[in-house]
Amino acid sequence: MYNQEKSINVMVWAVVVLGVMLQSNKAYATVWNVGVNGWTFDVQGWESGKNFIAGDTLVFNYKVGDHSVAIVNESNYKECIVPEDAKIYSSGHDEFVLNKGINYFVCGIPGHCDAGMHIAPNAA
Repeated sequence: MYNQEKSINVMVWAVVVLGVMLQSNKAYATVWNVGVNGWTFDVQGWESGKNFIAGDTLVFNYKVGDHSVAIVNESNYKECIVPEDAKIYSSGHDEFVLNKGINYFVCGIPGHCDAGMHIAPNAA
């Protein structure tokens, strides 16, 4: 009986430790406000030197109607192209949780990406 109780206690502690480990990544996630002056022209490079991790949140703040945010792939990012089927966000306060790897964001307003409204943070 003693060994059975000991095994149950060990299993309970293992579940508790596993739960804490799974939640710990959320505790370390950071909320980043994109850009020094928000999501605006010449924001490219803002992500340089920052240590992003998967699960961090990027917040794009801008005046509604002036800009938007589109998530694109690497090739669209490099060409500053927003595909017709891309989801474009335009609330003025758009939030995105970073996936592991490089995440590509551009402004969906024609000409804005070419004017520097694009970032590609790399999340570890």
